[in-house]
Amino acid sequence: MGESFDVRLASAYSTLSAKLRQAADFVVENPVDTATRSLRSVARESGVAPATFTRLAQALKYDSFEALRDVIRASINRKVDSFSTRVDRLHSQHGSAGSDFTTAHMEACLENIRKLGSEIDRAQLDQTVDRLSKARKVMLLGSLGSSGIAEYMTYMASFLTDNWALAGRGGASLGSIIGAMDERDALIVITKPPFAQRVLNAAKLASERGVYVVVISDSYACDALRYAASSFIIPTNTPHFYSSYTSTVFLVETIIGKLAACAEESAGERIAMIEHHNRRLQETSSGTNLN
Repeated sequence: MGESFDVRLASAYSTLSAKLRQAADFVVENPVDTATRSLRSVARESGVAPATFTRLAQALKYDSFEALRDVIRASINRKVDSFSTRVDRLHSQHGSAGSDFTTAHMEACLENIRKLGSEIDRAQLDQTVDRLSKARKVMLLGSLGSSGIAEYMTYMASFLTDNWALAGRGGASLGSIIGAMDERDALIVITKPPFAQRVLNAAKLASERGVYVVVISDSYACDALRYAASSFIIPTNTPHFYSSYTSTVFLVETIIGKLAACAEESAGERIAMIEHHNRRLQETSSGTNLN
C-alpha cells in the first residue's frame, strides 16, 4: 500500500507555495467535499483555481487530482465498519442475558429520525419533491438491502401517479431504460455500503444524459453523490450488524407524503379507483364481495 495522503502532505507541506498550501488546507479540512464534489465545485467553494488543485496533486506525486480524490475516498471508506466487525461487536455488547438489544436498537433508530429531522435541508427537500412531481417519468434504483426500499417507494407512488417505476426489473435492460431518459426525467438512487457498482454506474450515465438524479445514502463516501442533482445523507447508526433503514423509510414516506399533498385533486380519485380495483381482484378484502 502506498503512502497515505496525510503522509505525503506532511513531508511536502513546507515546500509548497502559499496557494498550494491553501488548496491543501481545504482538502484536509473538507475531505468529504473533496471526495464527492466536482473539481469546479471544490474550486468555487475554496476560492482556489482548479489548476491549483491539479498542481497540488502533482506536487504530492499523484498522477492527477482525480487520483488524489480516490485516495481520500478510500480513506473515508476504511472508516466504515464491515458487517463481520459489527457482528463481533454485537456479540460482545449484547450477547449476555442481561443486555437489552431491543432498547438499544429502538433508541438508536429514534435518534436517527430525530437527527434527520433536525439536520435535513427543508428547502432542498421541497425542491426535490417539486422536481419529482413535474418529471415526465421517475425511475427508482436500489440494490442489495436498498432494493426493498426502492420497491416500497415505487408502490406508494403508484397510488398517486403512473409514471414511477423500478429500473432494471423483470429482465429489463438498465442501459436501455436510462438511455431513453433525458432532462425531463428523474432517477432516484438508494444505496448504502457496500455500494453496488451497477448502481453507481447508472447514476453516472443518467447524470450525463441530463437526468435529475436524487441520491439517498448514509455515507459521504458514496461515489454516486458526484452525479447527484439532489442528495440526502441519512443517519443509520445502530447496535445492529446492519445499517438501520428506519430513517430511510421515514425520508421516503416524507417525500411521498409531500407529493400527495401537492398532487392534483384527481389523485384522490385515482387512489379510490386503485383501491376499488384491488378489491375486485381480491388483492385486498373489505369483507364484502364485489361483482
